[in-house]
Amino acid sequence: MKSHKFTDYTYLEIKDLIEVGCLAIVPTGCTEQQGPHLPVDFDTWFAETVALEAARHAARCHDVRALVLPAMPFGPTPEHRGFGSGYVNIPHVVHEAYVYFVLESLAEQGFETIVVWRGCGEHRLQEAVDRFNAKFHPGCKACLPPLPYHDIWCRVADPSVPGGHADSFTTSIAMYRRPATVRLESIPSSRSREVDWNDPHLDFAKYSDTGVIGDATKASAELGRRLWDEVISTAVAIFRDAIEPSE
Repeated sequence: MKSHKFTDYTYLEIKDLIEVGCLAIVPTGCTEQQGPHLPVDFDTWFAETVALEAARHAARCHDVRALVLPAMPFGPTPEHRGFGSGYVNIPHVVHEAYVYFVLESLAEQGFETIVVWRGCGEHRLQEAVDRFNAKFHPGCKACLPPLPYHDIWCRVADPSVPGGHADSFTTSIAMYRRPATVRLESIPSSRSREVDWNDPHLDFAKYSDTGVIGDATKASAELGRRLWDEVISTAVAIFRDAIEPSE
């Protein structure tokens, strides 16, 4: 494959790729504050960049063909409104419907397997995926893998360092992959208060003065390199298993 971007191909070329069993990957991003030190596009950039790099590795190492759609740049971000700027908030019901109809469009074209690759933990899409599978499976199945980032942090870094948003995981990845976007002088030294993630009216401004949830001070580019390698290898395994489930 000359590219893994869905948008790089003509419709006839996409048809040919579908006929040889190409996997479709749907990254969902969002636009929201990422503390005072990172740009608001991080989740969108991260979801699409991970999906594309993992698709390249999966093709090279496992002969898994995959097409990555453009990352959706907007999603539900109500927990960020308390910071007053830098967000685009799409209601959950609208976001779920949007993702559902993207999946339906791909199924109608003949894709047999779709992976929804989320850039944000607040993208609650299981109901949309279940509804899609109830209608289209076994002809087409959609997979919604759990976010692996906390487990990766615990394996690669220090699990005692609290995280949650714009933390040392995110900041390390940014330092490694796009250092020019990191405002190093603005990384906050204070930690947030413990967050009630089950709060139906979650507002990060109740827990953090900076927008960081957890601790961003333990970040480094070298740590970001190790985290990035683990993220990609984990995503490759997920894409491979979507096509050929493990025993």
